[in-house]
Amino acid sequence: MRSLILGLAVGACWLQQQADLPNANRLWPLLFLLLSVGLLACRPSSARARIPLLLAAGTLAGFAWAAILAENYLARELPSDLEGRDLIVAGTVASLPYRFDGGTRFDFLIEPDAPVQLAEADRVVMRRLPPRIALSWYADRQDAESITPPVEPGERWQLAVRLRRPRGSANPWGFDYEVWLLEQGLRATGTVRPDDSATQVNRRLERFVPSFSGVVERSRSWLRDRIVAALDGKPYAGVIVALVVGDQRGISQSDWKVFNRTGIGHLISISGLHITMVAGLCAALIFFLWRHSFFTGAALPLRLPAHKAAAVGAVVTAFVYVLLAGFGVPAQRTLYMVFAVAAALWCGRITAVSHVLCLALGVVILLDPWAVLWPGFWLSFGAVGVILFASVGRSAAHGAELTSRWQRARRTLIGAARTQYVVTVGLVPLTLLLFGQTSLVSPFANAIAIPLISLLVTPLSLVGVLLPMPLAGWLLGVAHALVALLADALIWLSALPAAVWSAPVPPWWIGGLALVGTGWMLAPRGWPARWLGAVAWLPLVLVEPAHPEAGIWLSIFDVGQGTAVLVETANHRLLYDTGPFYAPGADAGERLLVPYLKARGITSLEKVVVSHHDNDHSGGALSIMKALPVGEVLSSLNPEDAIPRAAAAHRRCQAGQRWTWDAVQFEMVHPPATSYGSDKWKPNALSCTLKVTFNGQAILLPGDIEAVQEDELVNGMGAQLQSLVLLAPHHGSSTSSTGDFLDAVKPALAVFQVGYQNRFGHPKPEIVARYDERGIAGLRSDASGAVLLRLDDKGLNVEEFRKTHARYWYGR
Repeated sequence: MRSLILGLAVGACWLQQQADLPNANRLWPLLFLLLSVGLLACRPSSARARIPLLLAAGTLAGFAWAAILAENYLARELPSDLEGRDLIVAGTVASLPYRFDGGTRFDFLIEPDAPVQLAEADRVVMRRLPPRIALSWYADRQDAESITPPVEPGERWQLAVRLRRPRGSANPWGFDYEVWLLEQGLRATGTVRPDDSATQVNRRLERFVPSFSGVVERSRSWLRDRIVAALDGKPYAGVIVALVVGDQRGISQSDWKVFNRTGIGHLISISGLHITMVAGLCAALIFFLWRHSFFTGAALPLRLPAHKAAAVGAVVTAFVYVLLAGFGVPAQRTLYMVFAVAAALWCGRITAVSHVLCLALGVVILLDPWAVLWPGFWLSFGAVGVILFASVGRSAAHGAELTSRWQRARRTLIGAARTQYVVTVGLVPLTLLLFGQTSLVSPFANAIAIPLISLLVTPLSLVGVLLPMPLAGWLLGVAHALVALLADALIWLSALPAAVWSAPVPPWWIGGLALVGTGWMLAPRGWPARWLGAVAWLPLVLVEPAHPEAGIWLSIFDVGQGTAVLVETANHRLLYDTGPFYAPGADAGERLLVPYLKARGITSLEKVVVSHHDNDHSGGALSIMKALPVGEVLSSLNPEDAIPRAAAAHRRCQAGQRWTWDAVQFEMVHPPATSYGSDKWKPNALSCTLKVTFNGQAILLPGDIEAVQEDELVNGMGAQLQSLVLLAPHHGSSTSSTGDFLDAVKPALAVFQVGYQNRFGHPKPEIVARYDERGIAGLRSDASGAVLLRLDDKGLNVEEFRKTHARYWYGR
């Protein structure tokens, strides 16, 4: 069974790496399933010879099953002719809403046959829509006091919406929003349109529509609201909410940074550890009460053994708690393991722990084959697997039975310390492969946090949220106070210089070699030369950040509607613009650029250029400067603005500034110094325009300059403007990219950094036509993802991330 299930996981992983599904008529998946059945029917002469057959059968079955599910999910797509149109829909709120400054986000279940007065044309349209969509409802930006109506799970609403197909940023080492939407069954995203003064389209139809999921989500909402009300204004209320209902969105990014740097992020949710603890406590209570027949004299153990009753209680408790958790992978894994152990107890067949783990793995893959794409899957199963590898079958070697309380306590502490050591060492290669960093203070932080969170904070929170006031407030207050004390200790640990070991994300073969070495080091006593396992770590430790040997590397990121470009030479790095600000606590710097830089092993930037004040160019600057050292900031901003004041060194950019890095010339060609003395220019007109030249070939980064500034450059520089690559001015707006400017620059390639279905309509069709008329090749970040350019002595090499990293869900 174990070999078959491991093959199932391999097959699911294989499918998720494909650029296209096998085919639309499912012949290949069905053929794979038949081959899998044929392999299972083979009867080799020995059990050992059967293992490769089981692995192959599982791989084929996993690939086929994942392909069938993927095709089924992708078929629920939004028709292209409905994209970007204003539509009227009716349905129910199908998730726990997330409330943020300025709006609300929630999932919406479309109901074409909802009992509401709608035109038949609207019902016809609704039948063409995906059954489940993700909506954002923003307050009126023109009215500072405007708020969105309160939305609760299970409510039925009529809404005016504008939808688009699933689309997210596509960058190396970035979060893949498109596959996450696919996994959640969300085949369209959109916004709720504001009502006009004459009609009220957006209206609540029913307070609650009974359904199983509606009851679950409304219960989660009720519990969350109780916690927030009891801990109003408390800094760690979001942590208590996460521990009770699994909603982590109320935890600030600064707190997450501390939790991740100290390696205890896995505890700040309904984790497998918490579910096991709660299920175990419930099982122990039921076992005690059942043995005593609830003190009624009913002789219940004669009708059903107490251990079977306790097993049922553990499964029910785990199931309810996992529902509250939102059914995440770690929670699923624990639920299936609890169920497997309970089933074995009922059947009188206590099986090996590895069988239980593999059974949980198989159920996760069958229900959610996309789980293999997320770090939580590998860390969750990896941690349990490492513990089993390093512990199962070794406890008997420790000697005689212990009788004294001191000896038992000592053995328990030694066992806990060894487990922490095993998990820390065992997961280092995996965390470096996934994140490019690992916490060195994690063993100390977890030694404090695990017992505090699992044995005190979580039980107090669970009991407190169910009690009436004021008891609920007291218990939740105590739980919050304990979290605050823990946070103080974690903040101190995270501030230590050596708290985190960062390294470039290694190639897969280096990570694989380190994993083999880890297994060698953690092998049982007596295993020959266990120290050789450390040798396998050397490539992992010594891996160097990639950089150009000569010339320029240019990474033009997919940040939505905004600009962010990383310019690299052999020994230096410059970031031109920092992308947009998305929402409070979320910007391109934090969400996209910092993860990329850390994954590359880039620990500092010599210069950051913020071309001008507009949010889509400067929105991520502060996050960048908080995350890593920046030598100097060049910008057209007022020196009193937040970004210049936060910079270690700041200069206003102006024409004539020049420097050379590794035979690469950098020249600022705009704005002239006199522009800062005039009040007539908008921020776009002051955009820092940078020309980067290597071996006579140039790349021009013009920010959001418009026609007047382009004319000034043409008249002032003439043929010196000529460049091989042009970042399209102002994202392809109709106010830029004049014919004279394009004739002077004469680019072979232009890149438009634009957001998918952006509200400005960039790039404008007439501007794209202007480039096409001149034979200028054009790329768009919303279609290509990140564009990676390599300019050296051999010429220009262009990579589009959505092509080099093609996946079957892109653009679907």
